[in-house]
Amino acid sequence: MSATPTFIDTARSEWLKFRTVRASLIGVLTFALLTIGIALLVSLAIKSQWSQRSALDRLAFDPVTTSLFGSFFAQFAVGVMGARFITSEYASGSIRTTLAAVPRRVHLVMSKVIVLLVTFFILSEIVVFAAFSIGQAIYRSGALPSASLSNSTDLRAVIFAGVYLTLLTLIGFGIGLILRTTSITISVYVTLLLIVPIIVNILPSSWQDHFTKYLPSKMGESMLSPQLTQQSFSWGTSTVILTIYTIVIVGVGTFLFTRRDA
Repeated sequence: MSATPTFIDTARSEWLKFRTVRASLIGVLTFALLTIGIALLVSLAIKSQWSQRSALDRLAFDPVTTSLFGSFFAQFAVGVMGARFITSEYASGSIRTTLAAVPRRVHLVMSKVIVLLVTFFILSEIVVFAAFSIGQAIYRSGALPSASLSNSTDLRAVIFAGVYLTLLTLIGFGIGLILRTTSITISVYVTLLLIVPIIVNILPSSWQDHFTKYLPSKMGESMLSPQLTQQSFSWGTSTVILTIYTIVIVGVGTFLFTRRDA
């Protein structure tokens, strides 16, 4: 009778599974291209149109947020990758084989969470620092206002842009645990980040003031901005609330995963 795999064995297996699947490589490349590529395009566009900007627009210019603008598109890529890390196994039927090898379902979920957390934290930080550096280099070349990592506020904004993307990866994974189907999971994830804010924006202004700051996308905006944005929590409060969202969603998904058949 074979021994039950340890948590470390399970985590190693999930890491091997993640890095050897072609979809993971495509997803990571898409994530990097969106974040860095859009940073490059936006920074070049701002540089080319700088002379046409009004004095008020120049004063309001934020070199940090604009260089990280690609993060708002990359959030969809990371969410899809997080979701597919579990839903693809349901789609292929390999989840039964996985559960036969790892009967401790909580260990399986936690090993997947650890792989996603470590992998995407490292990847996200590398990508957002690259996007920031490219954007600032372009601004400096055109004598535009630029930011520096020697400024603790700017450094914090860049670091927490990576934290935001990492949390969204886990939220996508958690929704995938709950719904188990890739297409439905992606639809719900996109609705949460894109459709719900649109709906909130058409509500009466008094309602908007109350609900807007609780939206994940608004909290992300606060986390990667060096300044406090309108109708939002501070970056620290936003990080705590988004982390709670993540824990709750993954927790609900884990509970359902341990109760349902494969």
